[in-house]
Amino acid sequence: MVLPGNKGLNGGNNMDELRYQIDLLKAMNQQLSGRDKMYRLVCDTSNNAFLYIVFEKNDVITLGKWDEYFSFRIKENRELPLILDELEEKYILPVREVLFLEKTGRERDVVECCMKNGKTWLEFEVRMNYDEQNVPIDKIICIRDITKFKAQNDELRYMAYYDSLTGLYNRNYFVMRLGEFIRRAEEEHRIVSVMFIDIDDFRKINDGMGLLVGDEVVQQYGQFLGSFSDDNVIVCHMTSDIYCMAIYDPCGNRSVEHIHKCILERIHQGFLLSNGMEIRLTVSIGVAEYPESSKQALELINCAEIVMFKAKAIGKASIQYFDAVILHDFLETVEIENKLKEAIFNKNFCLHFQPQYYTNTKRLRGVEALIRWKDEDNKMISPSVFIPIAEKNGAIIPIGSWVMEESIRHYAEWKRKYGYPLIMSINISSIQYKRKDFVGKLLEIIQKYDVEPGEIELEITESILIEDFEEVKDKLLTLRDYGVKISLDDFGTGFSSLSYLNGLPIDTLKIDKSFVDRVITDESTKIITESIVSMVSKLGYETVAEGVETEEQFDYMKQIGCDIIQGYLLGRPVPADDIEQMLIGLL
Repeated sequence: MVLPGNKGLNGGNNMDELRYQIDLLKAMNQQLSGRDKMYRLVCDTSNNAFLYIVFEKNDVITLGKWDEYFSFRIKENRELPLILDELEEKYILPVREVLFLEKTGRERDVVECCMKNGKTWLEFEVRMNYDEQNVPIDKIICIRDITKFKAQNDELRYMAYYDSLTGLYNRNYFVMRLGEFIRRAEEEHRIVSVMFIDIDDFRKINDGMGLLVGDEVVQQYGQFLGSFSDDNVIVCHMTSDIYCMAIYDPCGNRSVEHIHKCILERIHQGFLLSNGMEIRLTVSIGVAEYPESSKQALELINCAEIVMFKAKAIGKASIQYFDAVILHDFLETVEIENKLKEAIFNKNFCLHFQPQYYTNTKRLRGVEALIRWKDEDNKMISPSVFIPIAEKNGAIIPIGSWVMEESIRHYAEWKRKYGYPLIMSINISSIQYKRKDFVGKLLEIIQKYDVEPGEIELEITESILIEDFEEVKDKLLTLRDYGVKISLDDFGTGFSSLSYLNGLPIDTLKIDKSFVDRVITDESTKIITESIVSMVSKLGYETVAEGVETEEQFDYMKQIGCDIIQGYLLGRPVPADDIEQMLIGLL
């Protein structure tokens, strides 16, 4: 028997279950509504614009700052190309691919682009959702304004790649780009030329006119060189007044010869500075090529730099091309420089002395101190090789000081032992002579060894006189006041030696060996030599003939009235002990 209330009871349970389900759905809807509000709030508080697209319904929801980016709305997926109309043309295809990412099957992609105004940069990031059958469900497109970031990035990139003074590539970026040229040339069997360009005597501009003028010169010249830049020519400002240019497959208007011609034409015009001053420059250029000179970027630059220094050495305002001989000479110079440092530290030098004789009596007049150097391999290195190197790198200062002290020390010892009246001749480098403390140091050494200043003779060359004649003259007058003798060496080899005889406190003039070598065979040399000896004699100077090696030369120099003879005929340079034996024989 069924109770009447049972049916009602079950019906009540079903109603309760239904109410529960309805309440649950309401709660879930409220929760979803709350999340939707939260997502919208998050999007609205960001600075980005969002598009949410549901493929099944073809619904498009616009979120965030969309209205600040675009003046239109997207209502369905096929309207996305409206965005492309706002972009620069070159960015349309890559952005289209990202906007319709579902066609590629990828889940995420990002692309940057610039809008038509040329100022605003946007980043499009797209994320896709697919079902198990790889059918697209929905996608979200995030659009960000990255203009400020791009500007900062561009500034950092500029600082990393470009020189702030000239706007040219800096050294590091140039080396990187040159490496790209070389790799490309290797694949395509082409040549890469590197021009290493240095403004001649730039230090005089900086020191004489000021750093601001120097900077403007560097800037103007750099801007001119930058005009050659294109896809196959890169230019950089290396440092100070030095530039470097790399040329891929040099030919025609981008050949080294054509560019050099353009450089000469431009510098001939001069540069007009902001202060109204016009300045004219010369430049020295070294050229090296891949693959002949080197297959490495840095080595190629170094090779071009080496031959640039060669251009400087032969008189500046010229262009030199790299070859194996120049490399050999450079490496030999570097080796000598390194050995020279060690020799200075250990004082591995010695002095030889070449006697000088009065022509009429063949009596010993004095000796000239000559430095000699044997390296650690017991190989004799000529002064004509290491002295120019020492003058370039400043090593001549300690070497010259050592020569002065050692020669005067030897002389003082000989005088004390033998009492023979000698003149000690000492060669002085122009760099050594220019030092402010030169006169004081010389006098200090003379006093230290208790010798008479009149027994010391300094041999100077015309190069000392060229740069600052008045300052040199003042120092010579000071030395003359103390009694030190002055000899003008290598007379006749310079362009204006005669002008230096007027007003200079000179005691002795040395006729260069090049005249003595030709005086017997060349009539013009005879006339010049006779004129020199006659003129100098009337001025009251003594004359010394250098490099006399034959009796015929000796007789001729004696005949025309030359006072003193120096050369292999009467005496080669010998060590100090041999001079002592000579002095003993004169007692």
